[in-house]
Amino acid sequence: MLRKFILSVIATAPVFVAVAQNEQPSEEKKSTTTITGSADVYYRYNFNKTNATDFTSFTATHNSFELGMASVKLEHKTSKVSVVADLGFGKRATEFSYHDAGILAAIKQLYVSYSPADWVKLTAGSWATHVGYELVDPYLNRNYSMSYMFTNGPFFHTGVKAEVTKGMHGFMLGIANPTDYKTAPGGLNKKAILAQYSLAYSDYFKAYLNFVGGQAPDSSKSMQYDLVITSKLTDKFSLGFNGTVNSTKFKLLDKYTDAKSWWGSALYLNVDPTSVFGLTLIGEYFSDENQLKMFSTIPDGGKIFATTLSANFKIHSLIIIPEIRVDKASSAIFIDDQGKTKKSNGSVLLALVYQL
Repeated sequence: MLRKFILSVIATAPVFVAVAQNEQPSEEKKSTTTITGSADVYYRYNFNKTNATDFTSFTATHNSFELGMASVKLEHKTSKVSVVADLGFGKRATEFSYHDAGILAAIKQLYVSYSPADWVKLTAGSWATHVGYELVDPYLNRNYSMSYMFTNGPFFHTGVKAEVTKGMHGFMLGIANPTDYKTAPGGLNKKAILAQYSLAYSDYFKAYLNFVGGQAPDSSKSMQYDLVITSKLTDKFSLGFNGTVNSTKFKLLDKYTDAKSWWGSALYLNVDPTSVFGLTLIGEYFSDENQLKMFSTIPDGGKIFATTLSANFKIHSLIIIPEIRVDKASSAIFIDDQGKTKKSNGSVLLALVYQL
């Protein structure tokens, strides 16, 4: 009986091989490969004439022409499988991957996804965080300088996640290395838990409730809850909202302290009078009264309010972004070129962003 079974398998094997060979070209025809990219440069002038106490990402410069980031993104898709390799080179990419060195720092994203059905997707690798409103690639933002929430939140995650979409509802659950680590630090077995619920009711209302929590290499434990809402009211006016709160416990000897938190919120008002010109006004409030971030040396902590006005001039694939920004703090945390502390900091910049 066993002999007959083996002989039957051998006999039918060429048929399966032939079928597989016939199906393979069909699968290849469904595949697509796209290569995109971007590049940005900017000039920034700080009214305090120093960058000694700039507390946001990517633009801590004064009176200097700067290279931002050159990016190349390769995407290959079949009917069920896709792979993304997103590389970035420059100061912006280096600050984004601040735990990495060498060529590893140039990897912004690298992940493989499998969709057994059109409503579910499984992903493994490293990808940009789901938390927050702003993104690392400047062509995806209307503002060039970054918010305090972006700077102090997670940048990316490395692990696995599952995404499910049913109608207007979306769910994501994942497990990853500690925040912003492509390789988990030695001796740390703890992982971060990722989650998201999204509601895409229409262009008039989309909401994303985000979560990330876990243990950091310094043994501290944190949980961050984040809400993003977008609304396109008309073709000429849209708005966005981002609110986030981070709660952290620190380990002292064998016990953890009570949780301390920082939080922030920001409103983005976007006006587009024409297809080639738009304005964005951002108001952000960031509270650090528990001395976890930039107010760590201030006895009672502090808070800060930042106002940013950005214009977008679009010439084909080029976006010109002139921007003016004013940051006002409750305590004197900024320093000018004379070494004097101040409660405010202002800057203007001009950025050129090109998308391939």
